[in-house]
Amino acid sequence: MQSSIPLVVFSDLDGTLLDHETYSWAPAKPALKRLARLEVPVILASSKTADEIHAIQSDMGLTSYPAIIENGAGIFRSGIEEQGEPQDYAKLRSILDKVSPDLREHFLGFGDLSNEDVARATGLSQDAAASARTRSFSEPGLWSGSSEAQNRFLSELAKYDVTARAGGRFLTLSFGKTKKDRMEDVVALYSPNVTVALGDAPNDVEMLDNSDYGFIVSNPHHPPLPRLKGEDDGRIERIDAPGPEGWNAAMMAILDRLELIDRG
Repeated sequence: MQSSIPLVVFSDLDGTLLDHETYSWAPAKPALKRLARLEVPVILASSKTADEIHAIQSDMGLTSYPAIIENGAGIFRSGIEEQGEPQDYAKLRSILDKVSPDLREHFLGFGDLSNEDVARATGLSQDAAASARTRSFSEPGLWSGSSEAQNRFLSELAKYDVTARAGGRFLTLSFGKTKKDRMEDVVALYSPNVTVALGDAPNDVEMLDNSDYGFIVSNPHHPPLPRLKGEDDGRIERIDAPGPEGWNAAMMAILDRLELIDRG
């Protein structure tokens, strides 16, 4: 275990640190540079795969830190194997085959889609879509049925200990690990004095609730999160600016509040 450090930041990607439509993180560069000068670990926490996360970490200069992948189903460290239960993805796909056909037909998982299909659904390039389909622990998908049918679909999956989380675009199936679970693993590694989490979607709620300071970044592309308990005492705040612009504003504000002096 490393000696205690002042701060660790946990951040969702799509719709939070990455723009929902363009996947750009350029507006967040000032805060990311400031965090780098302060040597604050920035832990990416996303439904993305290890391949996707590694490319983004490399672009952002964050490869020295672990990342939470596939909605908390695993942890990735550059140059080290992903940590999670082996064969989870194959097991998930086999369980989907056991679901009632009238429900199963409404769920198109990444394993049911081609690279071209995923590229169309996400706006990613085909190469990036191929990385998104390289799953180890979880299965994102598009749901086309009613809410009532979705509840029945999830009830059938629950018999096999499969849970679902809604993100910015997809319904993601897994065996129950969340971003919060892996967040606790990272906190045990670094022993930070303070944790900060940023997110925009339902699959970020536990992570936001489990942080010392949480920021809900605006994402006009989906309904806002319901009011969270931490908002009542001011521990969780909402940021009006969307995506990386809001992320940058939130991080600059919290660094000032914590009086973490950037000597760069």
